[in-house]
Amino acid sequence: MASTIGSRRIRNVILATLIQAAGIGIYLHFFAGHRADPSEEAAPPSAVAGLRLEWERALAETDDQGLSRLRATIQTTRGKIRFRFYPLDAPQTAKRIATLVSEGFYNGLLFHRVEPGFVIQGGDPTGTGSGGSGQRLAAEFNSRKHVQGAVAMARGEDPDSADSQFYISLGNHPQLDGRYTVFGQVVEGVEVLTQIQAGDRMTAVSLEVD
Repeated sequence: MASTIGSRRIRNVILATLIQAAGIGIYLHFFAGHRADPSEEAAPPSAVAGLRLEWERALAETDDQGLSRLRATIQTTRGKIRFRFYPLDAPQTAKRIATLVSEGFYNGLLFHRVEPGFVIQGGDPTGTGSGGSGQRLAAEFNSRKHVQGAVAMARGEDPDSADSQFYISLGNHPQLDGRYTVFGQVVEGVEVLTQIQAGDRMTAVSLEVD
C-alpha cells in the first residue's frame, strides 16, 4: 500500500508538469492539506519542492482585484468555503497561511468562536482560542475592508501577535479596518458561513490553483 501511494503521488506530479508544459489549463490539488501517515512512503524532496514552487507561483499571480490564482478550500460538514489570497497587501501572512495549509496544519481544527453577524474564527490546535503554530507574524495592516467574506488574522493586544488563527467576517465591520491583517476573500461558499456553529470542524483544508 505504501509503495502504491508513493508511486501515485510521483505520477501525479509528473502528470501536472507535463500538462503545464503543454500549455493546457490546469487544475492542481496540492496535498489536499495532507498530513503524512507514518506507514506511507514519503514523496521525494524534489516532488515536494516542485509542488511548493507551483503554489508559490500561483500565490504571486493576481487578478485585477488583487486576488491570487491560488485558493484555499475549507471543507466542513456544512459545505465548502473557498477563499483567495491578497498577496500584494499581506505577502508574508498569505505565504505563511498557505504554508500551514500545505502542511495539513488546519485539518480537523475547530471553529472555536462563532458570533452571528460578526465573525467565525478558527485555526487554534487547542480549540481554546489561546493556541497557535508557534510562529508569530508581523502585522500587515492594509486598505482591504472587513466586508462579508473577508479573511483576516486574529491577534492579541500586540499588533504582531498573530499566528495561525484567522477569522472570516460575516458582514461589513469598518471598526476593524486597519487594525487587523486582511489577507483573503471568500469567493465561494458565502452561504455556508452563516451555517457554521461553534465546535464545527474544518474536516480538510487544501490548496488549489485553476
